[in-house]
Amino acid sequence: MSQSVDRALDVLDAVSAASGPVPAKALARQLGYSLSTVYEILGTLTARGHLVRTPGGYALGYRVPALHQAFQRQMQLDDAVHALLLRARREAGADTYFSTYRDGDIAVLAGNSAVPSTGGFTVGRDLDGHATAHGKVLLSALPRAARMRYLSGTGMRAITPRTITSPARLDAELLRVRREGVAVEVEECAPGVACVAVPVPAAAGGRSSLRAVSAAVPLEDFHRRRLQLTDTLRHVAAEAAKLAAHQRDGGVASAP
Repeated sequence: MSQSVDRALDVLDAVSAASGPVPAKALARQLGYSLSTVYEILGTLTARGHLVRTPGGYALGYRVPALHQAFQRQMQLDDAVHALLLRARREAGADTYFSTYRDGDIAVLAGNSAVPSTGGFTVGRDLDGHATAHGKVLLSALPRAARMRYLSGTGMRAITPRTITSPARLDAELLRVRREGVAVEVEECAPGVACVAVPVPAAAGGRSSLRAVSAAVPLEDFHRRRLQLTDTLRHVAAEAAKLAAHQRDGGVASAP
């Protein structure tokens, strides 16, 4: 049973990674499965709405957006939060992101790219939290045991020559983040790019939630705009906390 589930997820991942519809034979070659196995999996996924069959092959189905909406609902990531990020992008003129820590993982949940682009983070799991500003904010809020479990699972790879790869150095950096309430990384994650991040305050009386908002700018803009970026992000974080409290209390959030 487990092998069947793994194979079905492999097929779904392969289709989602493709730039267009993928023929069954191409999937079989790519994954190393027999054509009959692939056809059986494709039939099931198509019947459930996760894939659709087109003249050019198989593509993601109409069930996928519903799953994405359900994920965003569970993560309390609604249109109002997206509107906050969009407003922050316009005010700061920077790429902006909304991230979280959940069950041992750091993930970017949403983002907006500005011009000039900084390359951007991909929405999804972030396996390099030691090198990102939002990752530092989230890691700084964890008990040391939980933080070490994350770092031992992901490693601390050197993305650039400036990436912190020493647990002791990172501990010192995270102590500063906790003290100042803001994290900064300069060319630790990407050459020529700097990022700032702040935590989203936990809603009063609610379950603690580890979230962060961040902004990325080209390095040449960073030093003159650092304070502006930090102020904008703190305002966005405060608004996001209010939205979370409103949702917790049963209200219907609206874009600010």
